[in-house]
Amino acid sequence: MTQKIEISAKTIIFAVIFLLFLKVLWVIRELVYALFLSFIFMSALKPVVNLLERKRVPRFLAVLLLLVVVLSLISLFFTFVIPPLVQESIIFFKTLPEIMTKMIPGLSLYINADSVGSFLPDLTQNVFKVVSGVFSNFVFVITIIFFTFYFLLEEKFLRKFLDKFLEDQQAERIVLLFEKIEARMGAWVRGELVLMIVVGVMSYIGLSLLKVKYVLSLSIIAGILEVAPIIGPVISAIPAFFVAASSSWFMGFSAIALYFLIQQLENNIVVPYVMRKAVGINPIITLIALTIGGKLGGFLGILLAVPFALFIETLLVEFSKMRR
Repeated sequence: MTQKIEISAKTIIFAVIFLLFLKVLWVIRELVYALFLSFIFMSALKPVVNLLERKRVPRFLAVLLLLVVVLSLISLFFTFVIPPLVQESIIFFKTLPEIMTKMIPGLSLYINADSVGSFLPDLTQNVFKVVSGVFSNFVFVITIIFFTFYFLLEEKFLRKFLDKFLEDQQAERIVLLFEKIEARMGAWVRGELVLMIVVGVMSYIGLSLLKVKYVLSLSIIAGILEVAPIIGPVISAIPAFFVAASSSWFMGFSAIALYFLIQQLENNIVVPYVMRKAVGINPIITLIALTIGGKLGGFLGILLAVPFALFIETLLVEFSKMRR
């Protein structure tokens, strides 16, 4: 007995519109990235703006001062941290063949130091191209700053916009939903920033005590890779092991033990205290999000994968609560 499946014209039209919508989103993905990044920054900075406003600082002035402070800190970071980091990284890549052959003498038959050295200028040039490309996209950066400023300044923007199209009750539900997403997102961003600093500082202190070379580079890598949960700490331990093991295998495994200790302290002490307001995401979902984000958006996709997963998870949880 054959079963007849009928597809209505309404279903076909909906499917076509949905596919066209996805196509439009892909075409304007840079704008979507800018809006989502602005929402993340707004979620992280809004409590500070609200605090300043309660201290009777005009909201416009509070937003302006806060953005100036944040941008100044970012500028100082790239002025005083990036140059020595790049210089130290260049020295590291120059000595990488020597480090590898010290660890495994047989590799000298397969690794040519001259070929690696000739590869270094291209690598350095490509790194500078990536960094300069990010900052040369002036319109993208300015767009993020502008949207962040506007979102912080116009506190009731979403409610005013929804009131034009929806009834009061429906608009209130959506506003409450986004307030919950905003609170969770802001807590996650601030928590991640604290974790990155704590892990970077602990790595710097630990590697300095072990007298491992390239401490600055390795500690900054450890801090930055905290943005990628689960896989980030594992990846950051690999170069530390190679550098430390170039002195002795004991030093190499000591570096691994150090990173394991830092990870345990982070998971059992720092994370519960810092992330108490932001519910974590399931590790499997995190890995899936990072993989999809990397495939679709490269480094920026990886950077936005976890907050986007957090955004979607909060939406689904709140929608399920509304239906009960």
